[in-house]
Amino acid sequence: MAEAVKLHIIEPRATEKTYMEQTKRTYVFPVKLSTSKQEVAKMVEKEFNVKVTDVRTLIRNGKKTKYSKGKHAYPGITTRADKKFAYVTLAEGNSIKVFEEPEKEDKKTSAKDAKKADKKTDKADKNAGKENK
Repeated sequence: MAEAVKLHIIEPRATEKTYMEQTKRTYVFPVKLSTSKQEVAKMVEKEFNVKVTDVRTLIRNGKKTKYSKGKHAYPGITTRADKKFAYVTLAEGNSIKVFEEPEKEDKKTSAKDAKKADKKTDKADKNAGKENK
């Protein structure tokens, strides 16, 4: 029955808070409201080839927002959709690459770096000339 429900985890959240949690081997995933902890653990193990030791879930209630249906219409209040996050702790030695990206050298960036280096050497030469006087 659990296999019939498909859980689509695109990638872990990449925020400052989740970066700090990663030092404790804990990764945060946005999941559907109907997803159970067992389904989250199975999907993470299958997708990233890691061993999950603990799963904690959090449901964040949607914020209240005001709306109006026209210039003279009485404004109303509604709420945004609730969100659910799963905090997944991995076994010792396992990790998921979230912030690590393959290095690609672009011609534009290398040209910019060369210009910056030239400016720094020019400034150093001018400062050296001032000190000699």
